[in-house]
Amino acid sequence: MWVLMYVFSYSVSPAATNDRADWRLMPTVVFQEFSNEERCRAAKSTLEGSLKDAGARLRSGLEDLKSLGKSDPAQIIIAYNVECLPK
Repeated sequence: MWVLMYVFSYSVSPAATNDRADWRLMPTVVFQEFSNEERCRAAKSTLEGSLKDAGARLRSGLEDLKSLGKSDPAQIIIAYNVECLPK
């Protein structure tokens, strides 16, 4: 058995807001079991691609806000980690 674990989080730079609750949002942590390493690695690859796209879409939306003087993408920190681990 193999376990796919991924962690996704994002936070807002303290310079972007005075509300400390917005600085760091709780990460999402997910575990999923697979019967073999090959299936786990295939899921990992797909998930990593999806997370990269999500970050790009988020930053694109923030660029739109920046053009209106409302936000700056540099103020958002996106982090993720995806691992396949033997059980």
